[in-house]
Amino acid sequence: MAEELKPVNEEDFKLLKERMNLIASADPAQYHNDYSLRRYLRAFKSVDSAFQAILKTNKWRTEYGVAELHENKELIEKYNDKARVLRHRDIVGRPIIYIPAKNHSSSDRNIDDLTKFIVFCLEDASKKCFEEVVDNLCIVFDLNNFTLSCMDYQVLKNLIWLLSRHYPERLGVCLIINAPAFFAGCWAVIKGWLDENTAGKVTFVNSEMDLCQYLIPDILPTDM
Repeated sequence: MAEELKPVNEEDFKLLKERMNLIASADPAQYHNDYSLRRYLRAFKSVDSAFQAILKTNKWRTEYGVAELHENKELIEKYNDKARVLRHRDIVGRPIIYIPAKNHSSSDRNIDDLTKFIVFCLEDASKKCFEEVVDNLCIVFDLNNFTLSCMDYQVLKNLIWLLSRHYPERLGVCLIINAPAFFAGCWAVIKGWLDENTAGKVTFVNSEMDLCQYLIPDILPTDM
């Protein structure tokens, strides 16, 4: 379900907006809308920390070539079986990134390219947000036919880093479906890397009935 977002201090929001307006008037590429400013404030707590984090994200976006990633057809084609932004949304309107874990292998991928593809997916999904309604995402990890050779800790670390640094408060819910019993060992490691807020957004879904609380199961791909 859609959780109530923590309200931000309106005085802090006003101060952050004033600071960002000064910068954006000199360089329009630095602009962030109000929803984005509120997400950074919720994640980074103080005006100074949020301001610094936004500047770091803007610098990273330019250096990483985020705006050009959608033009990299070769990259998108190479990794399109690893994740997909679905046409449909979850029941509260969040865009969905679907990740079939069985298609991953830590021994058969270029970590830099795969991370670029993950950024492409995060961008694509974020652009699909109806921000006035819900400005965060649903990520579904499907562990059907998952084996330990599919467990790519480095890619997960990169995803966690991206979500915390450059897409703060963009994760609304992370659903883990069809998890085999032995995944508990992997989860114990992964959970240690998550802050309490993020760990609280991860839900293990054990039945189709439970899944229906979040999304209509029929929208999940069967061709990946």
